[in-house]
Amino acid sequence: MPGPLLTVTISESTKRGFKVGPLVILGHGILELALVVSIIFGLAPFLNKTSVFIVIAIAGSAILMWMALGMLKSIPKLTLTFNVDDEQKKNKLVFSGLFLSLINPYWIIWWVSIGLGYILHSLKVGTLGVIFFFVGHILADLVWYTFISFSVSKGSSFLNDKMYKILIAVCAIFLVFFSIMFGYSGVRKFIAM
Repeated sequence: MPGPLLTVTISESTKRGFKVGPLVILGHGILELALVVSIIFGLAPFLNKTSVFIVIAIAGSAILMWMALGMLKSIPKLTLTFNVDDEQKKNKLVFSGLFLSLINPYWIIWWVSIGLGYILHSLKVGTLGVIFFFVGHILADLVWYTFISFSVSKGSSFLNDKMYKILIAVCAIFLVFFSIMFGYSGVRKFIAM
């Protein structure tokens, strides 16, 4: 599903290369592992509360809008250059994967509905069933995001600065769209309470 994680992976892969995908998914996977363990130990009812959805949707909306505006503001001075990945930048990408997943209300909706169903089904086999489900789920994310990151980074050799600025503008517009969508869904749920 296209979302903030994919948008940031695309925009960062043009600057930092194909390692962006695996690093972003590492952060995403850390959060998902914590969530799976939490769901198994009883967090599901809390995540299912309307108030939790509203807070995550509105906070996520504001953060995504802030990120999008920052991207749009930076466009005039952008240049297509690859930076060497140092430890701080790697940590930032891992944190981005974790944080972008956390502020995405649809990520939580997926886990409370479909993901929870998969976990309950996997538990019929025991702990090993949950481990196999989780490893398969994360491997699917890793393969997809590595493919996207690799494709974008290799394709960047065909890009010039103007095309790069357009790509970043398109990614920023997608973040604005997701921000509005998340904010709308949070406000709609709040009004319905």
